[in-house]
Amino acid sequence: MFQIGPYNIAGHVVLAPMAGVTDLPFRQLCLRFGASLVVSEMLTSDSRLWHTRKSQQRMSHDLEIEPRMVQIAGGDPEMMAEAAKLNVEQGAQIIDINMGCPAKKVCKKAAGSALLKDQALVNDILQAVVAAVDVPVTLKIRTGWSPQMRNGVEIAQIAEANGISALAVHGRTRSCKFEGQAEYDTIAAIKAAVSIPVIANGDIDSPQKAKAVLDHTKADAVMIGRSAQGRPWLCREIDHYLKTREMLPSPTLDEMEHILLQHLTSLHQFYGEFMGVKIARKHVGWYLSTQSGGNEFKRLFNQLENADEQQQAISNYFQQLSQCQTYQPTETPVFSSDKSIYQEVIAA
Repeated sequence: MFQIGPYNIAGHVVLAPMAGVTDLPFRQLCLRFGASLVVSEMLTSDSRLWHTRKSQQRMSHDLEIEPRMVQIAGGDPEMMAEAAKLNVEQGAQIIDINMGCPAKKVCKKAAGSALLKDQALVNDILQAVVAAVDVPVTLKIRTGWSPQMRNGVEIAQIAEANGISALAVHGRTRSCKFEGQAEYDTIAAIKAAVSIPVIANGDIDSPQKAKAVLDHTKADAVMIGRSAQGRPWLCREIDHYLKTREMLPSPTLDEMEHILLQHLTSLHQFYGEFMGVKIARKHVGWYLSTQSGGNEFKRLFNQLENADEQQQAISNYFQQLSQCQTYQPTETPVFSSDKSIYQEVIAA
């Protein structure tokens, strides 16, 4: 357990904010599967852009489980402060500041991890946002600007001095993007340098890795990002392992089918059928990415144009899967190489 302002966070698994991934349906799913805290998709601090469909959906928190945590991004202190206030007025209970995103379109606007190069501006933004709202403010960073400028400890101390309530740290610098392997020595140094909760992030893809990272860094929790795409049950597996040191079995085919069908239904309802069908395609791709032979099914699935067809195709797929192999949850499924079988799954 750790604390962010008045909120006691009961576990040690936090779902990372990921634009285009951690929408409300996915956050709700990961909460059911053991995440103790979830963060909204990154929202620009420029409120002039909030009229778009994408921003409106990212600001939908009516069905959120508390505490409602909203991430904002930008490089202007006054604009960031105003964005924080407006989000609190709309129900945000924790404001998270993004200084970790390495995406070019974010960094070229002097936002995200690009800010790590300018510690004075970091100070001004944190000071302005914390002063603007009466809810806890947290910060997500990387270990520094570059391997030659790993200034994460200095940024963390600036954050604590300005009243930041918790800090999430991705174990790469801004210039590393997502290349190479995450390193955790800097996260350990940050944890030792501040007294606020620190959440370790980067390449945590198994219960054993989560425990190893917590042991090495002494962090208060782990943050799961890309590894949860198509594997929301990873949150449950990590949470259970950290509590019991026991591994949960992988989901059975029946359970995986049930999870995926529920997820599709949530996407269709949240976005409406037209956009829900399109957004469902990438999630199905992630779910099936580890299934040998799944690529042909995904190609055909992406041609479907309505919700009922998608639901029926998934049901047919798993039915065919169970018939064409003896499935062991801990093993990689083996599929027939006959592509016609997938045509039959879609058409059934």
